Amino acid sequence: MIGHRFIQFNPAENAKSKFEQMLDIFTQLLTYTNGDASEALSWMNELDKQYQLTNNDYGMGDFIDDLKQNGYLSEDKISGTYTITSKTEQSIRKKSLEEIFGKLKKTKQGNHQTFKHGQGDELSSDTRPFQFGDRLEQIDFTESIRNAQINRGVESFSMQEDDLQIRETDFKTQTSTVLMIDISHSMILYGEDRITPAKKVAMALSELITTKYPKDTLDIVVFGNDAWTIEIKDLPYLQVGPYHTNTVAGLDLAMELLRKRKNPNKQIFMITDGKPTCLKIGKRYYKNSFGLDRKVVNRCINLAAQCKKLKIPITTFMIASDPYLQKFVQEFTETNQGKAFFASLDNLGVFIFKDFESGKRKTVY
Repeated sequence: MIGHRFIQFNPAENAKSKFEQMLDIFTQLLTYTNGDASEALSWMNELDKQYQLTNNDYGMGDFIDDLKQNGYLSEDKISGTYTITSKTEQSIRKKSLEEIFGKLKKTKQGNHQTFKHGQGDELSSDTRPFQFGDRLEQIDFTESIRNAQINRGVESFSMQEDDLQIRETDFKTQTSTVLMIDISHSMILYGEDRITPAKKVAMALSELITTKYPKDTLDIVVFGNDAWTIEIKDLPYLQVGPYHTNTVAGLDLAMELLRKRKNPNKQIFMITDGKPTCLKIGKRYYKNSFGLDRKVVNRCINLAAQCKKLKIPITTFMIASDPYLQKFVQEFTETNQGKAFFASLDNLGVFIFKDFESGKRKTVY
């Protein structure tokens, strides 16, 4: 009988290479520098001085050469400037996904208190007796053969219909999601960087949907004085501008995008840190940063009600703890009958991913 064979473990052989270690740092810095490769490399030089990232065998020049040879970096021969490639953009999204999913803790009970089954493509651990109409590919042959042996013995083995066990599958819905990101100036005010965690979440969510849920759609809307869409590849370069917060423009655009989607399951995720302070009336911007302006707030509440009629739930992730702002979010959420989370920067991704994943499962009878 073959047992387990143990060999000596050598940490040096199983550790990441110097290039891989430095690539992890480089991709993290790119998120903070809005995709500026030259600035990220400059920061790495400073980190190298303080923490000795390189050594006599592998220097910063070697790292830059490896970045270019491996397709992570391109160099303009005339100006000598560096830009990241599409491979690097995808690498940043993957790192964000790993970083956020690494914070999700496993539990014995799972993420959902109630869990029902339906037709789908993901196998469950639960089985049940065969029923007329079940598909052949759902039969659990291991359990079925075991039942047949118990019921009729090994020597006179035969399998009957009542021996058959069916492996349950989890039903997953197709969903069209719009992720709204506030890029108003307040996202970097008061010495707190709020835009970088928002970008990481957006990159991780986009990577999750494109890899695990390819039939889903994700549109990304950014909003300041106005609102516009950006591509997934643009996320690392996203920056905060000298803008007020035109939440109405963001919601208008999100609703317009979802109207075009034929998928019946639609939702809006909105990441913001402050109150709506701006409207566009014709060609003029109406702005008021002091308190909650009812002219602006009422427009937001009206849109929340419209989304409810269209069966578009809005989940608001508020990166702020001011009581009067929480009161506005509560009113907005109650009107839409959506959900609201008052998330800190370090758990924003956990909230969004748990909510997104729970929304993928629907009850089917």
